[in-house]
Amino acid sequence: MSGISRAALPAEGLSSTKDLKEALTGDRAARFVWLCNFEVEHRWARAYTGIPAVRGSATAATVQRMEELGALLAEPGDHLLLDRPLDPHYRRYAERTGLGAPAELVTRAPAAEGGTAAAVLDSPELLDRLRVLARDGAYLMPMGASDREQRISELTGLRSAVPDAATYERVNSKIYSRRAAEELGLRTIPGFCCETAGQLRQALEEGLREGGPVIVKDAYGVSGRGLVVLDSRKKADQLLRMVERRARRTGDDALHVVVEAFLPKRFDLNYQFTVDRQGRVRLDFVKEALTAGGVHLGHVMPADLTGAQRDALAEAAERLGKRLFADGFFGIVGVDALLGADDLVYPVLEINARLNMSSYQGRVTELFGGYGGAALAKHYPLRLAGPVGFPALTEALGPLAEPPRGRDGLVVTCFGTVNAQAAAAGEGEAPAPFDGRLYAVLFAADRAGLTALDRRVTTALSRFDTTERTP
Repeated sequence: MSGISRAALPAEGLSSTKDLKEALTGDRAARFVWLCNFEVEHRWARAYTGIPAVRGSATAATVQRMEELGALLAEPGDHLLLDRPLDPHYRRYAERTGLGAPAELVTRAPAAEGGTAAAVLDSPELLDRLRVLARDGAYLMPMGASDREQRISELTGLRSAVPDAATYERVNSKIYSRRAAEELGLRTIPGFCCETAGQLRQALEEGLREGGPVIVKDAYGVSGRGLVVLDSRKKADQLLRMVERRARRTGDDALHVVVEAFLPKRFDLNYQFTVDRQGRVRLDFVKEALTAGGVHLGHVMPADLTGAQRDALAEAAERLGKRLFADGFFGIVGVDALLGADDLVYPVLEINARLNMSSYQGRVTELFGGYGGAALAKHYPLRLAGPVGFPALTEALGPLAEPPRGRDGLVVTCFGTVNAQAAAAGEGEAPAPFDGRLYAVLFAADRAGLTALDRRVTTALSRFDTTERTP
C-alpha cells in the first residue's frame, strides 16, 4: 500500500472556512449558523416551467440528510441547523478527526416537504435560540438563500452572510449561465436558450440537424433532475408533443430550458471561486468531476490539466466573478465545465452560485490532503437489509476508519444518508430492504493508490449489501 507523509494540523489552523468568513463578513472569527438546504433550487424554480414528467435522481429523505455534510465544513465555534441530531457516534468520530464539530440546533420536528428552513420557521423555541445568537453577532450562512431563509433572518435578527433570495434566483438559472458566458466571450458548447415551446422546437430542429445527440436541461434542474438526452428525431418529437400539449392545456407556452450539443469529452470539471463583498475574485480549486447521466458522483483531486488549461479556468473565474458581482452576487460560486476530447476547455456548462458538493470537502481536504498526493470524494451506494449503526460501519472498515494521518485512508463526511430511507418496522415485522449512501473522501499518494483504496472500501462495505437491488 502506498503511503503519504502528513503531519496532523490542529482544526484552529485550518483556513478555508476562515477565508470564507473573511470574504463574506470581513471577520475571520465570525460565528456562522449554517443551513445546508440542498433542495433550495426547488424554491427558486417555482415560477419557471421545465421539462414535463422528469423523475428525480434521489429520494427526498436522502437529500434531506445530506445537510449533515455541513458538520465538517462548519468550525467548532459555529452552529449547524438540523432537522434531527447527528448520530452521537459519528459526532465523536468527527471530533476525533481533529476537525471538530459545531453546536447542533435541531428543529422541533423532522423536516417535511419544505426542508429544514421551513422546519426552523415552525420551531418557536429554536427561533428564540437564534435570536440570542443574533444578539451575539452571529450570521446565517445557508447553502443558498430563498424566501424561507430570508424569513429566518427577519424573524431572528441573524445577519445574512449572503445575498438576497432574488439575486440567488436570478444568477442560478442555466439560462443566465449560458448568456453570461456568451456575453463574456468564453468558449461555449453550441446550443440555445429557450423561453417558449416554439423556441424549443426550433432549437431541437437546428441541434439535431448536426447529427449528434442534444441535451435539454431545465433552467433550475440539479443532479440529473430536469435533464434529458435526445439522440433521435423520434425522442425529440415525443418531448415536443408533451410540451405543446401542456401549453395548450394551460394556455401558457412559457418554458425555461437550455438545449446544448452533446460534446465528446475527456472528463468533466468543477472549479470554485469566491467573490468577496468588494468584488475581488479568488479561485479556490479545480477538480475533476465524476458524473453519470448528469448526476454528480464525486470528485478527483488534483485535476489532470496542463498549465494552459488551468489558466483558462482561472481567467474564466475572474470574468464570471466580476459579472456576478455586477449583478449583485457575492459568495461561493461552483462552476461545472468540461475538457473536450479535443483538449479544449469549455469553462461554463453551468454556474452554481451557492455552496456545492466540493465546498463541503474544504476543511477535510485541507487537513488531510494539504501535503500533496491525491484525493477522491464520492458516495458509496448500499442496499441494506436494515439500519446500520456507525460502530458497525467503522468495524467493517477496520483501520480505514481511523483518521488518515501519515497513511492512505478515508474520512466519512456524511453518515446520516446511510439509513435515511429506512422505514420503521411494525412489531414482529422484519425491516424492509432500502438503499443507503455513505459519503467519504479518500486520500492516497497517487491515483493508483486511490483506485486500490477505493476497492478496499467497496469490499469492506459489501458485508452490508443484500443480494437484491432495486431496479
